[in-house]
Amino acid sequence: IYTLGCFDDAETLVVFFTCNHCPYVIGSDEATRASADKFASKGVKFVGINSNSVHVNAEDDFRNMVERMAEHKFPWVYLRDETQEVAKDYGALRTPHFYVFNKDRELVYTGRGVDSPRDATQATVFDLDRALEEHTSGQQISTTLTNPIGCNVKWAGEDAHWMPADACDLVLPQPA
Repeated sequence: IYTLGCFDDAETLVVFFTCNHCPYVIGSDEATRASADKFASKGVKFVGINSNSVHVNAEDDFRNMVERMAEHKFPWVYLRDETQEVAKDYGALRTPHFYVFNKDRELVYTGRGVDSPRDATQATVFDLDRALEEHTSGQQISTTLTNPIGCNVKWAGEDAHWMPADACDLVLPQPA
């Protein structure tokens, strides 16, 4: 069992909700890898968590997680949230959905990694990298909250497209 304390050596901890099957995750895996590699020397560690119910999508089972890690050799720990309690506690809405914590494990950023996760080669806005660059250089993070873009978390006992009643965009469009 992992806890935040297992990552006490990380100056900055990026926890992100991910899975095995979502095209937004698959499309942005290499962007996430690039971020993990880019910031590793600055004490940033990444932890991926798969909270999807295997009853909604069997591809998200632990065996497939192990195979995915073996195939892709991602530079992060990939954990299974079988009870979905971690996703609920974090308020995770989508995959991928990123949470950045400082050394004191205070949340300093949450939201998307890039503006085009389904095809990260088309990305023009790199929100996660910007937040990490600002944070690791001691600057105030200019945008601490963005809307995650991706597949919804697959909740046990619910339709594959179900979202909690109180789930909404984290950031609403500003009037012109």
